[in-house]
Amino acid sequence: MDHPSPSRKGLGLCSLRCGLALLLHFCNVALLCQRSCLSLTMVAMVNSSALQAVPNASASEPLERVKSPVYDWSPRTQGIILSAIMYGMPAAQIPMGYLSGVYPIKVVTGLALLLSSVCNLLVPLAAEGGESLVIACRVVQGFSQGTVIVAQYTVWVRWAPPLERSRLTSVSLSGNMLGPCLSLLVTGFISQALGWPAVFYIFGAGGCALSLLWFLLFYDDPEQHPCISLSEKEFIASSVVQVSSSGKSVPIKAMLKSLPVWAISFCCFAFSWTNSIMFMYMPTFLRARLRIDIRENGLLSALPYLLSWVLGNLAGYLADFFLARKILSLIAIRKLFTTLGLLLPALFAVSLLHPGASRVTVVTCLTLTSATAGFCVAGMIINPLDIAPRYYGFLKGVTMLIGMTGGLTSSTLTGIILNQDPESSWFKIFLLMAAINVTSLIFYLVFAKADVQDWAKERQQTRL
Repeated sequence: MDHPSPSRKGLGLCSLRCGLALLLHFCNVALLCQRSCLSLTMVAMVNSSALQAVPNASASEPLERVKSPVYDWSPRTQGIILSAIMYGMPAAQIPMGYLSGVYPIKVVTGLALLLSSVCNLLVPLAAEGGESLVIACRVVQGFSQGTVIVAQYTVWVRWAPPLERSRLTSVSLSGNMLGPCLSLLVTGFISQALGWPAVFYIFGAGGCALSLLWFLLFYDDPEQHPCISLSEKEFIASSVVQVSSSGKSVPIKAMLKSLPVWAISFCCFAFSWTNSIMFMYMPTFLRARLRIDIRENGLLSALPYLLSWVLGNLAGYLADFFLARKILSLIAIRKLFTTLGLLLPALFAVSLLHPGASRVTVVTCLTLTSATAGFCVAGMIINPLDIAPRYYGFLKGVTMLIGMTGGLTSSTLTGIILNQDPESSWFKIFLLMAAINVTSLIFYLVFAKADVQDWAKERQQTRL
C-alpha cells in the first residue's frame, strides 16, 4: 500500500504477474471450451430423430456429419450426458480448496488441467464404448475442472499486490466468459469441416499444451521464479503479506458464524442462479420470443459472453483505479461492483417481461442481463481474499459450492416451470431470479466486510 508508483509502473504486459494472469486466462478459456462444446456437438452425435430434444440445440444448425459416428441416445440420456460434468464439480470445491492451501498450486492446478484435457480427448473413444463411459468421462472432467476453478484463486495470495488484485483476478477469470463465446462460435464450423470428434481433439490438445506451459512458467512463490526481475520481486515482497495455512486447522466454526462469509455465499448463490439460467435457456427464450432462425440464435447466444468478458476486465481495472487513487475505500468498491453485478441483471431481466418490447429491446436487455453479471468479478467474487487470505482456497471452495447449488437448483426449477406453465413461465422465471438477486444483494450490503477477520489472523495478531 506504500508503493503506488512501482505498482503503476510494474503492472504491464512485461511484468511476470501480468503474464501469469494471461496464462490463467487462456487456461480458463480452454476449460470452458471443453465444458460447453458438448451441447453443440451433441446435435451431430445423435440421430436426426432426437435432434429437437437436445438442450441448447437451438444454438447451432444441424451439423453436417463428416465420416463421424452417430448414436441412438434418447433425449433423457442426452440430458444426463450434458449435465454429467456438473456432478463432479461440486465434489471438488471444499477438499481442493483446502488442499490448495497445503500443497503446491503448480502441481494441483497443472495436473487438474491436464486431466480435464485428457478426458476431453477420450470423449470420442468413450462414445464408442457407450453412454456410460461418456458420463463417467464427463464426471471426472467436472471434478478436475472444479479443482482448477478453486485452486487458481490462491495464486493471487502470493502474487498480487493489494492495489492490483482486482485487475489480475479479472484478467484471469475473464477466460470463463470468453471460453463459451469462442465455443459457440467455432464448434459448429469445426464439426461441419472435420467432424464432431475433431472438436474434442482440438480443445483437448489445446488444454494439454497449456498444462505444459503452466508447469514450465508458473511457480507458487515469486521468490522461486527464475525469470522474475529483481525489482518486481522486491515490489511483490514489500506489498504482499506472506501467509500460509499449512499445518493450521481451518476455523470452520468461526467461518459458519461469520456474517461476511454468509454475505459472500448468498451472493455466489444468486450469481450462479442467474448465470445458469442464462447459459442453459437463453437460446430457448430467443426462439420462443423472437422466432429467429437457428444460426442467428447461435450468434446472439454468444454475444453476452463477449460483452461480459469486456465488462469483467473493465471492472477489475476500475476497482484498482479507485483504490489506488483513494477515491473509494475497499469495502465501498466491493459493494459497488457487487451491486452492479446483481442489481443490473435483475433490472434488465424484469424489463424482458414487458409484452410490447421490440426485437431490439429484447436482444439488448437479454444480452445485458447476462453480461452485466461480470461486474461481480471485482466485487463479491474476490472478496474472500480480503477477509481471509490465510484460508482463501478453502473459503472460496465453500462459497463456490453454495453458488453451484444455486446453479443446479435454478436450471432444474426453470425446466419444471417451462414444462408445467408455458403461458406465464418466463414471467415467473425472471421475476424469481430478480428477487433472489435483490435479496442477496441487500444482505451483502448490510453485512459484507473487506478487512481481515479476527478468526483469519495470525495467532499473535489476535492476541493484541
